[in-house]
Amino acid sequence: MATTLSLDIDGDGIALVTIDVPGQSMNVITPDFFDDLAGAITRIADDEAVKGAVISSGKASGFMAGMDLKYLGKMLQDAVSNGGTGDGTDMGQLFESVFRLNALLRRLETCGKPVAAAIEGTCMGGGLELALACHRRVLTSDPRVTIGLPEILVGLFPGGGGSQRLPRLVGIQGALMYMLQGKSWRPAEALGMKVVDELAEPGKAVEAARAWVKANPGAHTQPWDVKGFKVPGGSGQFNPGFIQTMMAATVMTTKTTQRNMNAPHALLSAVYEGIQLPMDKAIRVESKYFARVVADPQAGNMVRTLFVSKQAAERGARRPAGVEKAPTKRLAMLGAGMMGAGIANVAAQAGIEVVLLDRDQAAADKGKAHAQAQMQKRLGRGMTPEKMEAALGRITPVTDAAALKGCDFVIEAVFEDPAIKAEITQRVETVLGPDVIFGSNTSTLPITSLAKAWTKPENFIGVHFFSPVEKMPLVEIIMGKQTGDAALAKALDFVAQIRKTPIVVNDSRGFYTSRCFGTYVQEGTQMLAEGINPALIENVGRQLGMPVGPLAVSDEVSIELGHKVTVATKAALGDAYVPSLADDVAAHMVALGRLGRKNGKGYYDYPADGGRKSLWPGLAAEYPLALMQPSPQAVRERLLYRQLVECARCFAEGVLVTPQDGDIGAIFGWGFAPYTGGPFSAIDTIDPAKVVEILDRLTAAHGARFAPPAQLREMAASGATYYGKAGARAA
Repeated sequence: MATTLSLDIDGDGIALVTIDVPGQSMNVITPDFFDDLAGAITRIADDEAVKGAVISSGKASGFMAGMDLKYLGKMLQDAVSNGGTGDGTDMGQLFESVFRLNALLRRLETCGKPVAAAIEGTCMGGGLELALACHRRVLTSDPRVTIGLPEILVGLFPGGGGSQRLPRLVGIQGALMYMLQGKSWRPAEALGMKVVDELAEPGKAVEAARAWVKANPGAHTQPWDVKGFKVPGGSGQFNPGFIQTMMAATVMTTKTTQRNMNAPHALLSAVYEGIQLPMDKAIRVESKYFARVVADPQAGNMVRTLFVSKQAAERGARRPAGVEKAPTKRLAMLGAGMMGAGIANVAAQAGIEVVLLDRDQAAADKGKAHAQAQMQKRLGRGMTPEKMEAALGRITPVTDAAALKGCDFVIEAVFEDPAIKAEITQRVETVLGPDVIFGSNTSTLPITSLAKAWTKPENFIGVHFFSPVEKMPLVEIIMGKQTGDAALAKALDFVAQIRKTPIVVNDSRGFYTSRCFGTYVQEGTQMLAEGINPALIENVGRQLGMPVGPLAVSDEVSIELGHKVTVATKAALGDAYVPSLADDVAAHMVALGRLGRKNGKGYYDYPADGGRKSLWPGLAAEYPLALMQPSPQAVRERLLYRQLVECARCFAEGVLVTPQDGDIGAIFGWGFAPYTGGPFSAIDTIDPAKVVEILDRLTAAHGARFAPPAQLREMAASGATYYGKAGARAA
């Protein structure tokens, strides 16, 4: 008996297949669904009473989201554990596993009866591939709905026929543009590009699909199965447009991925080869390349971090058990600068009342104006004038702390000075009392020390946002030594309200993200001081998979700010501080008045007219090039392993509790190379023993900053891994 779908035949002989996977908030493809869909297809094809079928969803959340993460994750991790890149992996068995969906959907589109998809709500990945295998797609006209093939974003590509059917529907160029970027369609756009055939009023998709099936009993052949079919825009080795499209796509993909990612190039190969073949052979080509992608650890690592761990974190994996939900109703936002205004903005849009406090009315009003400007940018993209007016109405700019009365959560985002933070903390406590949870948005100052200004330190917690708040998805929650479960629960509930991704770490200077991110900048600056060509440093940084080079990052963050943090850290640590050449470079640049992008000059020059930035020619005079330059591989190794060893230290010291938090925080916090799945996935994949070997070599060549912690050395000796035997509890 089917458990994931039901099949009902009406008086016209039209079968309504309603998908409703139990135990899931959204329909997903599970092993049971494979079996149930196979049975439904057999019934549709063989039962003479069935004249056609409509496939719909029984869930209000949408049509279907694709493959079940646990099932997909197990497939990917099994491939990794059985030999990774194919050494030891049974590729024949793996091919059959990934081809299962393709074979099933091919049966559906050749069943000899017309089948229509009635899409109400979100339809992604394998869900859209199911719809593409139907003979007609009817989509709700609700502008909030999206459909797409986003697999590339998690290290995969459409492997259920999507790479073959979509180009045959919309043309190769358009299909590649969307698949290579993981972009989604809104209903009007999907209709315009012919991804769907018809839009129906919300709630009417099944009715419209049924009417089409009834009126078109003979419409059971896909266009690509009709003799003489031609791909829109052309295809084939002798078609100039096709060849130019594939050449351009290959060049652009190589530039974007630096050839670090497997899936985009596998997708290009699957499209190039498959589009020139009949569909039965084309889907086998697709599955061949999909199996190759799955057999490499990269896909498993990316799916685990970017999907499984991320969703677990957002659903409260680190939330303490037994603490009642504590959503924020009225937020006291202290500081209306860029960070405070950004937090106020996202909170107000989430329906939270915000009291925005600053030193004078002009500064407080400026913070609200920032929120308004950010909302205006989103008009027409999910934001309406009515929503904007309502959200702005929730932000009240004030100068008197007494106005904070009634707030149930506090976030402080004032200047990074312990004395200033302590003063505002104490002033707010006199109004709200110590039982209210107080969150400090700081990127480096230890929470345990800041908590001394709050009478009940168990109610004090770090809530580290990233700039710009509106765009950056991560929030780093920092537990002080005395922070209690109620504070953690409150902070996590707030992060959930504003739809951000949380990680939870323990207190230390710089916490996790700032501490480890800083090593990328410091190592790049160290190499500059050693006379290594700055262009080589920057290019290799990007080739490693980082968003920009380390010198460019320093400019963006502000060389001056980094220098001030260094000075403050030296003062706090005293003799325990270990100076570096990177410190001297930053101090020298500040002395030269080259503070970074904010004043138009840093390691780069920034033209006043907004033109393209370029490395400052004067760097050659300040830091002459060494006669012997390292290889790109040597530079890459230093930039990568300097980050890896600091992340490993954070885990060994207990700053991190789970590798999941470490991987999520690295990718979403400072842009650590996403194709690795994060630093802990990278270490596991490289092998801790190999990592220790390389770190020992780098330590001998460049100093103790590369020395592996004892825990990592012990893991290397015992064969343990962070996701295996390291003993970390799962996120």
